[in-house]
Amino acid sequence: MKLLDKLYKQHDIAWFTPVELFKPWYAHGIAEAIMRTADLSIPLKIYEIGGGSGTCAKCIMDYIMLNAPPRVYNNMIYTSVEISSSLAEKQLETVGEVQSHFSRFKVECRDATDKNGWGHVNSHPCWVIMLEVLDNLPHDLVFSPNQSSPWMEVWLEQNHDSLQISEVYKPIQDPLISKCSKIIGMDEDQAVKRSSLVAAAKQIWSKAFPKPRRSWMPTGCLQLLEVLHWALPKMSLIASDFSYLPDITVSGDRAPLVSTKKSGRTKDHSNYLDAKGDADIFFPTDFWLLEKIDHYCSGWSNEHRESRSSKAVKKRRTITLDTAAFMEEFGLPTKTRTKSGYNPLLDDFKNTKFYLSVPTHHTS
Repeated sequence: MKLLDKLYKQHDIAWFTPVELFKPWYAHGIAEAIMRTADLSIPLKIYEIGGGSGTCAKCIMDYIMLNAPPRVYNNMIYTSVEISSSLAEKQLETVGEVQSHFSRFKVECRDATDKNGWGHVNSHPCWVIMLEVLDNLPHDLVFSPNQSSPWMEVWLEQNHDSLQISEVYKPIQDPLISKCSKIIGMDEDQAVKRSSLVAAAKQIWSKAFPKPRRSWMPTGCLQLLEVLHWALPKMSLIASDFSYLPDITVSGDRAPLVSTKKSGRTKDHSNYLDAKGDADIFFPTDFWLLEKIDHYCSGWSNEHRESRSSKAVKKRRTITLDTAAFMEEFGLPTKTRTKSGYNPLLDDFKNTKFYLSVPTHHTS
């Protein structure tokens, strides 16, 4: 805890990622999961979305170099898709510390959600890694004035006479919001409410005692997974993120933690409009919803609805694991254990999870 306190005071950021705090062991666990599951008879291709300083890439390549058959390391390609040009340079510097890695690593400085950046469909098996990416992706806010009224998009408008920004509510037209509501089942909820006497009673009650509803929709996640499933249809996915966040005061389902940090002190905001441009925004990941989005983007959900067959086979095999369970299975927990037996990686990251998703035809 003293070490962490010192690190946070030296660096004016709100959060150090586990892959940085527990290097190299955190990334080694991910590398082991890939090696156990991948078909190593074909060249190993890994994509990392939002690779930060390059620590994960370097540590994974270190592990494969030391533990996999030489041909696996010699033929592997590790591609970082990084939107930040400064981080892209930092990644090249970090990975380049091991000279042999350099010819097997490349950075593509672009937006992973832009279809054009991927060029064409790559049907070769590959791995995609996303660590603490989902919590920073854009979300759309929807609103309903009571328990029975339809959901509406939330828009922001600036008043002409002042700098004040206020919310405006409009009927849902954004295609990503429409898809998200379909995946979550919001449309089905509305249909049920319109089709029963009980619903009619609830509607009267909701108008007499209205309870406004707000929901943050993971539209950025949907957009990214749609593009990844299109560009890399045979990808296997490893994602890690927060499953919940403490002390959230912003209202709504899946609401974010909005905080600013100055001089080593963190201030949480109760309204996302309070912090303009200088705040860290973390969204908790609903892993149940992530799985539904993953299946939807793979095409299985639509085919299942159209065929209405109970025998329809899912295109993905998925599992969600607590970080402790993932690291006990694939990592080396003894390396992050203190002399007293306390293990910060296993004991202090109970609000983070791993999501693994592989094609059903994938052999393990």
